Amino acid sequence: PALLAMIALLDLMLLTALSIAREREDGTFDQLLMTPYSSAELLIGKGIATMIMGLMQLTFGLLMARLWFEIPFHSSYWLLYGMFLSFLYASVGIGLLISVHCNDLQQAMLGAFLVVIPFAMLSGLATPIDSMPMIFQKITLLNPIRYGIESLHRLFLEGVRFRDLLPTFLILWGIGFGTSLTAYFSFRRQRES
Repeated sequence: PALLAMIALLDLMLLTALSIAREREDGTFDQLLMTPYSSAELLIGKGIATMIMGLMQLTFGLLMARLWFEIPFHSSYWLLYGMFLSFLYASVGIGLLISVHCNDLQQAMLGAFLVVIPFAMLSGLATPIDSMPMIFQKITLLNPIRYGIESLHRLFLEGVRFRDLLPTFLILWGIGFGTSLTAYFSFRRQRES
């Protein structure tokens, strides 16, 4: 189950990071700025398209996990999709923040990999978080993949309820809101200048 979160993070953060940078490199960014849409509407449009792709990935991965690998699932599918949507929101927010600050595709790809690789290494997938030095344990508190992996394990294997995952929901929405808001203000400042 943890691979669902890892694959989604890699794909979606990279796609989101490339979205605005691609517009700049292709020369269509100025046309995008001339549209009657606000900065928030443009960023929401870029983010929602990527989140829909992430939900399709989850559905395919879930079908493979349940039907092909026969991994048991002991929780609610609504809760699974709600948690994954929260994880996607945090990941897309980080991707938009990277994209807003990059001028071309190479910068966006490098920026995404500079974020994704440490996130993956500090996610708890390969090395348990409890065995990491204390400084890295504190850093993982800002890592959305840590919460995605942890909650997917709990949803698949423990059968947790919403109240058990409420702190994780709040953290992921906080990360998503903070990064999206920062991306919005940066993008709006670029449009005004």
